[in-house]
Amino acid sequence: MLRRLKRIRKFPPVATWALYLLVRAYSLLVFKRRKDLASTVVLDKFPFVTVTWHNRILFFPMMFSREIRARTSAVISASRDGEYLADIIALFGITPVRGSSRKKALSALNDSLRQIESGRTVCFTPDGPRGPRYEMSKGPAVVASLTGVPVVPLSVNYSRYWELNTWDGFRIPKPFSTATVVIGEPVRIPAGLGDEQIEEWRKTIERKLNEIS
Repeated sequence: MLRRLKRIRKFPPVATWALYLLVRAYSLLVFKRRKDLASTVVLDKFPFVTVTWHNRILFFPMMFSREIRARTSAVISASRDGEYLADIIALFGITPVRGSSRKKALSALNDSLRQIESGRTVCFTPDGPRGPRYEMSKGPAVVASLTGVPVVPLSVNYSRYWELNTWDGFRIPKPFSTATVVIGEPVRIPAGLGDEQIEEWRKTIERKLNEIS
């Protein structure tokens, strides 16, 4: 059965819609809170780069208003699994940008730069698509340095959850738990940096995201 599923290049749109509606319906069983430490995520301050760990993304779109989602793009893996995620977040009103540190990295970088130039915030899951868990790639730091926009760490934390046996320990909140999106303070990265300096800023962002996760 699993082999048959792997041979399917893409499930029909009705399956994507079914999963989207399931997530929306399940989210009604979870209380939602927002903790913005620097009053950052408002439309007047767009655009910026955000970073969120891969195992916290289930309710990520629903933690923000429709207006914010309409001005947001997300970098999604160029893999087959990423195709499903891209289709679902599009239903939430977020624009997918395909690529990762492993596949189509240059294309994803260029698309991210164009999205920011047009005034859209770009979201990264910087330990995806295959980990290691809680270790950040340098992509967000590079984009922020090239564009001059800040990096904002975001974490969706659950008061009670199930943790799946996956590489990222994907988390699913339990019914009647609380999901809190914690928005950290922006990190501004200078322009014209070399590889060693980018690496230092990468570590700084990683540490700040782990502090709120």
